[in-house]
Amino acid sequence: MATTDEDLLLALLNTTPVIDGVPRDDLIGPDWLVTHGQPGTQDEWRALVDVRSVLRDLVREKGDVTTLAPFLDGVTRRPALGAEGIEWTLDLPPGRSAAARAVLAWDGLRVDSPGRLRACANAECRLFLIDRSKSNSARWCSMAVCGNRMKARRHYGRSRPATPA
Repeated sequence: MATTDEDLLLALLNTTPVIDGVPRDDLIGPDWLVTHGQPGTQDEWRALVDVRSVLRDLVREKGDVTTLAPFLDGVTRRPALGAEGIEWTLDLPPGRSAAARAVLAWDGLRVDSPGRLRACANAECRLFLIDRSKSNSARWCSMAVCGNRMKARRHYGRSRPATPA
């Protein structure tokens, strides 16, 4: 699994942040694909918009994996003999190649790194993270933002004097 496909997956999942309490959608057109090294066509963009919600549900363990079938239709791997052994070429369908890459990255993480792709533990956040820590204990999309907020809330709750009933 190429790190670039994992980066594409994470960037895709994180295209609906909440900024200052206002939800935003950063996946606004084919230009997003181009900035992530993917073909910038309308078909590619529409497929990516469609697969995003399916993948978000699957990461949150709410979805059905069979809903990924349309994004994998036509995906094949071809072997070829190279100087060092067998080399595999991924053939992706035009118009859905970025969506297929995101799905394959999700599955690669699911198989090779179970539980490491997850939603941020801050209930007010809509972002995701790939936990690459040795202990697999990362909880927040960003320690500087969500982690700091959650720790500050816990501290405030512990240090606040009890109010009389």
